[in-house]
Amino acid sequence: MTKYLKLLRVEQWIKNLFVFAPLFFSGNITNLDLLAKSIFAFVVFSLTASSVYIINDYSDIESDRKHPAKRRRPLASGAIAKKTALIILGFLVASAILLIFCGEQYFHHNFWKFATIIAFYFLMNLAYTFRLKHVAIIDVSIISLGFVLRVLAGGYATGIFISQWAILLTFILALVLAIGKRRGELINAQVSGKTRKSLDGYNVQFADIALSISCTLAIVCYLMFTLSPEVQQRFHSRVFYTVIFVVFGVLRYLQQTLVYNKTESPTKIIYRDRYIQITLVLWIAAFLLQIYFK
Repeated sequence: MTKYLKLLRVEQWIKNLFVFAPLFFSGNITNLDLLAKSIFAFVVFSLTASSVYIINDYSDIESDRKHPAKRRRPLASGAIAKKTALIILGFLVASAILLIFCGEQYFHHNFWKFATIIAFYFLMNLAYTFRLKHVAIIDVSIISLGFVLRVLAGGYATGIFISQWAILLTFILALVLAIGKRRGELINAQVSGKTRKSLDGYNVQFADIALSISCTLAIVCYLMFTLSPEVQQRFHSRVFYTVIFVVFGVLRYLQQTLVYNKTESPTKIIYRDRYIQITLVLWIAAFLLQIYFK
C-alpha cells in the first residue's frame, strides 16, 4: 500500500490546501455549504495533481534512477510496473473528470471557471513534464503558477473574491520555494552530477540572488496585502502585526537553504522543521483570532 501512496505522492497534497485559502480568509470556514465545495475542489485538485505526478515519474524513469533520492520512487525502483501505473493514471483522470461534471449543478455559474482552472493546470503540467521543465526560469514560474491556480480554484468553487495582492503573494511565495528547491538540486548535483537539464540555466550564485530577491518581494507583497483596503476594512490595523511571523518564516527558510542546504524538497521542511511549523501555527492562530474570535 505504501508504494501506491508514494506513486500518488499523497504527501504533496499538502500543497492543495491552498484551495481552502479563500474560504479561510473570508471568515466562512464554518459555512458548511462552502466548506463542502472547498473539500470537493481539494479532492478534484488532488486527483489531478497525482495524475500529473504519475505522468512525470513515468517520463523520468531513466533520469530518476540516476538521482540519489528519486531512484527510490516506485516506478524508478521497479516497485510498481509501468502497466499498473498507467491503469492507475487512467482511473485518476476518469475520476477527476467525472467529479467535475457531477459538480456542474453544485458550482452553478462558476462551474466552467472551475473546470477551466483544472484543465489548464493539467495541460500546463503536461507541457512542463515533456518540455518546459527543462527551460530555466520558466520551470519555476510554472510551479509557482500552479499554486495560484489552486487558490483560484478555491475561489471559483466557493464564489469568494480573491484580491490581486493575494494572487501575487501566492505566486511569489511559491517562487521562493521553487527557487530554493532548484538551489538544493544544484548543491546535490555538485556531488552526484546534474540530473535535470534546466539546471544548465542555473548556478548557486544566481539561485542565491534570485532567492534573496524573491524573499524580499514576498515580504513586500505581504505588507501590501495587509494594507490593502479590503483587508484593512475587515481586520483594521491588527493584521499588520502578523508580518512578524512572515519575516521569521522567510528568514528561517533562508537559513535552511543558504546555511544548511536542506531545501531540495520544500515540502519536507513543512513536515520536519519545528520552527517553521510553530511559525505557521502562530500565523494561522493570529488570523483565527481576528476572523472568528473577535
